[in-house]
Amino acid sequence: MHIHILGICGTFMGGVAALAREAGHRVTGCDAGVYPPMSDQLRALGIELIEGYTVDQLKLEPDLFVIGNVVSRGNPLMEAILDAGLPYTSGPQWLSENVLQGRHVLAVAGTHGKTTTTSMLTWILEFAGKQPGFLVGGVPQNFGVSARLGDTTAETRPATGHPFVIEADEYDTAFFDKRSKFVHYRPRTAVLNNLEFDHADIFADLAAIETQFHHLVRTVPQSGRLVVNAREEALERVLTRGCWSDVARFGVRGDVPGFRARGEPHAFDVLKAGVLVGRVEWALLGEHNQMNALAAIAAAEHVGVTPQQACEALGQFANVKRRLELRGEVKGVAVYDDFAHHPTAIRTTVDGLRRKVGPDSRILAVFEPRSNTMKLGTMKALLPWSLEEADLAFCHSGGLGWDANEALAEMGERAIVSDNIDTLVSKVVKAAKPGDQILCMSNGGFGGIHDKLLKALA
Repeated sequence: MHIHILGICGTFMGGVAALAREAGHRVTGCDAGVYPPMSDQLRALGIELIEGYTVDQLKLEPDLFVIGNVVSRGNPLMEAILDAGLPYTSGPQWLSENVLQGRHVLAVAGTHGKTTTTSMLTWILEFAGKQPGFLVGGVPQNFGVSARLGDTTAETRPATGHPFVIEADEYDTAFFDKRSKFVHYRPRTAVLNNLEFDHADIFADLAAIETQFHHLVRTVPQSGRLVVNAREEALERVLTRGCWSDVARFGVRGDVPGFRARGEPHAFDVLKAGVLVGRVEWALLGEHNQMNALAAIAAAEHVGVTPQQACEALGQFANVKRRLELRGEVKGVAVYDDFAHHPTAIRTTVDGLRRKVGPDSRILAVFEPRSNTMKLGTMKALLPWSLEEADLAFCHSGGLGWDANEALAEMGERAIVSDNIDTLVSKVVKAAKPGDQILCMSNGGFGGIHDKLLKALA
């Protein structure tokens, strides 16, 4: 069939497009901001991209329009589709009906670490010869693409279906379906990595998100497995609402059932119920990645991969692009890119870089509060806390409905604010000295700030 995707350059919808193309469908799509890495990946697949949501796209006459959750009522193309009575569906619904049926779905949910943990789990299964399908909200460097169908051969199909690993987002499905995306996936293995308040534009409070997570729990079969962070009170509250599946906990303390790590985040033993089952030695930093690893190991075990084999795989894991990714170094100044945008993720990322570079290197944190939650200012009070380990903080305040100077006031002269990216770049470059680490954090393209910084430094 021919499908036309609205909002195709988002990481999720771009992945849907790649899967549809691989399955043999003709795929076209449009978006308001066509930017890398997804635009590059889609063009490489031969998918035609159209800038904007123009009504003349109806002339393409696709069999089905697949609608991303960035599209709302009032969008000219969407209004034309509704007026003409043309068939449309959401990305998660299309995926559920056309890709996930008959597969052993392993879904990775949580406020933080979804992309990284999904990539780890996918690589573990690949290393073990499982040839998994996957859809990740980023580009795992072990694979170079964000999505693929994987093995679908009938002759080798396991009893519960070939594995498919998916990043399971709690954000809403579409303007016409306000359930979380992950309720469509019907996983047999579900990772509940952590749970904090986020997405203030669609959830009133943490309890509302807990309700959505319990909807996910309700879809896991009795023979399935829930892999749950043992340190999260919010997740325990979710499980007390009802749980019908096996539960494997990670991050446990002591010799109780479950998985725990012993050692530093870059080199640690993995213990299950107090018994040593493997060791991970890798290039990743931070306790959050240690926890992500435990979650991936526990989930992989449910499809027959031993913890020992999973640990070996993680030794060869290359992290996702835009996760403390070194973009370049000029005159002794390093420039990193990271996807962090929630205050907890910002703090975790800055702390991880601090562990790497030690106390003597300065960290210049450059960030934009770009997510819908951050634009609302719901978490602005947490920004000074999230930037404690940074020596200087540079905030791009363009498009905010709140005063970034006021929010960062307690940081004093350590915080610099500008509503113009080029001005921000000049301020960063003026402050930078040899040996500094510039850490750029955003969930968008950030106006190509990384390249601008490298050129200006040169």
